[in-house]
Amino acid sequence: MSQVKIYGLRSALSPVIRQVSDVIHSCVVDALQYPPEKRAHRFFPLEKEEFFYPPGRTERYTIIEVSMFEGRSTEAKKTLIRLLFERFSSVLGIGPQDVEITIFETPMHNWGFRGLPGDEHALNYKVNV
Repeated sequence: MSQVKIYGLRSALSPVIRQVSDVIHSCVVDALQYPPEKRAHRFFPLEKEEFFYPPGRTERYTIIEVSMFEGRSTEAKKTLIRLLFERFSSVLGIGPQDVEITIFETPMHNWGFRGLPGDEHALNYKVNV
């Protein structure tokens, strides 16, 4: 399982929400072998006075937080990060200086969905990739 939160300035993020979601999802599918039909993205467009970010960034500065089951290899996570930087740049025109990515991993038993703890589900995808 993975869920993604995306933060950015409303003026820059809102017009491209669908494209950002498509790019992120393609990266998750490719890097983590995630099922194409599963997508869980939450967008947090913020007003300028609500979003403070470091100097040297533009108004397109975007923060991506990925929460997922633990078990993916370091290489799979690095591939995800590299793909996100690459595709944000090539598809969305948002350069690496304007993208920040954090991956949070938790044990499957710390997730609850469809009425059960995560480690009690029979998943239709591999976590250990």
